[in-house]
Amino acid sequence: MSGSLTVDRMTVGDAMHTGIVACDVHAPLAAVARMMAAHRIHCVVVRHTAVEWTDPGAGLWGVISDLDLVRLVATDALAGRTAGESAATPAFVVNEGDSVQEAARIMADNDVTHLVVVNHAAKPVGVFSTLDVAQAVSDAVHVSR
Repeated sequence: MSGSLTVDRMTVGDAMHTGIVACDVHAPLAAVARMMAAHRIHCVVVRHTAVEWTDPGAGLWGVISDLDLVRLVATDALAGRTAGESAATPAFVVNEGDSVQEAARIMADNDVTHLVVVNHAAKPVGVFSTLDVAQAVSDAVHVSR
């Protein structure tokens, strides 16, 4: 069995990190940076907290990635910024039953490093990142040997 076939058979649900660290669009950027540092994560999902997460796009505003934060630091554009103003990365959604290969295709096609994962009831349940792709490839190569 080749590694790519194994990755194609792996689901996002098998590879993702469960749980979502999110903030409201009005949260100060400094609070977002504290979340990233405290949780040792590479992104925070930005959403309208007044909107219930009842469908894949409900309330999603975007994602602030670590690279978005770095760009703001490099341009000295931190003062007074909110999460909504700083979310340079759009929020893309994938189903936990989708293949890792399909999720990777979405990431590559849209030049994003994180996807919000929803379950069969369309409730966000985790984040799928490029590091999850790397782990899936590593696991697939290990299985195929």
